[in-house]
Amino acid sequence: MGNARDIHKDKLPKHLAIIMDGNGRWAKQQGFLRVVGHENGTKSVREIVEASAELGIENLTLYAFSTENWNRPKIEVQTLMKLLVKSLKKEIKTLQDNNIKLSAVGNLNDLPKKAHNELLEVIEKTKENSAMTLTLALSYGSREELINMVKELSNKVKNNIISSDSIDESIINKHLYTQNLPDVDLLIRTSGEQRISNFLLWQIAYAELYFTPILWPDFKKDDLYDALIEYQNRERRFGKTSEQLS
Repeated sequence: MGNARDIHKDKLPKHLAIIMDGNGRWAKQQGFLRVVGHENGTKSVREIVEASAELGIENLTLYAFSTENWNRPKIEVQTLMKLLVKSLKKEIKTLQDNNIKLSAVGNLNDLPKKAHNELLEVIEKTKENSAMTLTLALSYGSREELINMVKELSNKVKNNIISSDSIDESIINKHLYTQNLPDVDLLIRTSGEQRISNFLLWQIAYAELYFTPILWPDFKKDDLYDALIEYQNRERRFGKTSEQLS
């Protein structure tokens, strides 16, 4: 199992993103309802958030609820939203104690009013915290994000606010939900699935991908350390050759 002592603090990803997958399957394996899996998944969230903050990771983004998740059974969606409100209220102390700023990306207006208000309240209360930014991707879909960006830039070109020739990567970055975040360096997905599922498609252009069979409720800090150690052992070339890097 991974150990924090084996991790080089000067080689940490500046932005770690996690697709937290496997709550439902975990519950099924245990003979529980899916909601029990989601509840146990929140325990892993707390452990991974705290471990990331202790290591000194500056940005952690968690895929909490996708635009496609609205298509799940109504009772499960309602339960997830109630769990979100409960977790935000419960974890405010964890965020404050660890100097963590909460942020959120996605079509947040689609959230139920209670969940939306609780989210905004915790974001406001933690806005001065500076050790780490924890971003929740809620009602998030990367293709929707990219479509919104194209529409916004098209309107600006149409209204002569910017010229089409001026559009480059930095301009695009400024019109994404993640405009205040650096590109993702490491993307982790739990549960054995090996796909991106419409998550941060632009932002993971040069990310290292790490897939693990561990279901999210079983993913603990030692498993995070394993992922980080493997990440640090990979050669990040960004299109260059090994010789150029050395």
